[in-house]
Amino acid sequence: MARVEVVMPQMGESIAEGTIVKWHKKVGDKVKKDETLLEISTDKVDSEIPSPAAGVLAEIVVGEQQTVPVRTVIAYLDTDGSGVSEAPLPKKEGQELQGETRTAKPPAPVAPSKTPTLPAPGSGRFYSPLVLSIAREEGIAMSELDLIPGSGEGGRVTKKDILTFVSARKGAPAPVLEARPQVPAPPGPKAAPVGVIAKPVDVPELKVKYPAPQHEILQMSNVLQKMAEHMVKSVHTSPHVAAVHEVDMTRVVRHRAEKSAEFERKEGFKLTFTPYIVEAVVKAIKKHPLINCSVEGDKIIKKNYTNLGIAVASENGLIVPIIKHAEEKNFLGLARSVNDIAVRTRSKRLTPDDIQGGTFTISNYGVFGTILGTPIINQPQVAILGTGAIKKRPMVIDDAIAIRSMAYFTLSFDHRIVDGALAGMFMEEIVKYLESFDVSIRF
Repeated sequence: MARVEVVMPQMGESIAEGTIVKWHKKVGDKVKKDETLLEISTDKVDSEIPSPAAGVLAEIVVGEQQTVPVRTVIAYLDTDGSGVSEAPLPKKEGQELQGETRTAKPPAPVAPSKTPTLPAPGSGRFYSPLVLSIAREEGIAMSELDLIPGSGEGGRVTKKDILTFVSARKGAPAPVLEARPQVPAPPGPKAAPVGVIAKPVDVPELKVKYPAPQHEILQMSNVLQKMAEHMVKSVHTSPHVAAVHEVDMTRVVRHRAEKSAEFERKEGFKLTFTPYIVEAVVKAIKKHPLINCSVEGDKIIKKNYTNLGIAVASENGLIVPIIKHAEEKNFLGLARSVNDIAVRTRSKRLTPDDIQGGTFTISNYGVFGTILGTPIINQPQVAILGTGAIKKRPMVIDDAIAIRSMAYFTLSFDHRIVDGALAGMFMEEIVKYLESFDVSIRF
């Protein structure tokens, strides 16, 4: 019997502990390598954790809603299916009950797999462990792997890409994946399940003050708590000022309508309005770089790169993953990046690095029908763009009334270093780009 330790992973250099939100397997269940084993929450992001090996979940050491330091042993896997523990969760030496201090034991070395590993890619291309694992199982040589076209960010080969290749080689139809679905254009606002963002909790002293059934007491999730703290801190840090500009999105709407079918056929996901707005923001930042700064005391830190945060609504609350070095991408690259971070946010595949280092943020509350809003700055940034819903309205064009697709964009900015003139020029640059969008652009 080979027993493998499952440890609390370190999801980033600054992450010291994690909370187990949910075990996707119970003791005695079989689990495949890289199959989702559990879900954890840190002060940065929630993530689904894959199994480090194939086997049977023999023992769960740390239960749900318990918080332990990184590298703490949280479960054991038996790789041959024997030795399953049916007893209640024991209290391990060096680990205390929930809420008490725990001392992490260094994980025991895991026996190396007998499965031969693929050599490093000769092309220098990055492959995820999951893609390499599938390549090993299917007998795909590295020379073949390097030739597979990648649909992921930066041309990376995704699970769907390699399975499509495998199916084509076998002459079978490409599989339909559920693990990494493409993000469709949302049909309308969808409320996140309350039980995920905030779960019912029994607090006797509050139940006296707020008796049932007229009241229900809910516990904020880790992500929601951190977001609340971050928002309060931002309001106390920056003197917020908002500037609202009206944008004629008619040319963009027409271009999207004409190109969406072709785009989806080629790229495999729907074309949304977000890439148009993202590209406009990137171009405006190049002309007005002081919008892309942060403040430390009496010093302004000017960023010579654009790490663009896109606020994404997930079942765990609002997450702001980052498109790194957005200034280096063209329209198609930005569209792919927007889809990638949206998919990974909603499928809980983000890492802390994906949500750190942003220099400017876009909050597209228009997808929920909101026409106008005043978003809170995402510290330590100095501005955030809020984009409202696109609505058809009668407008005066050359002294004639015409029906146009209009939207309100709001820039919330830190008045310590961004004044009304800079905010206005920045917004007008965005308006100019979108209103004169080159409809001849093809993908």
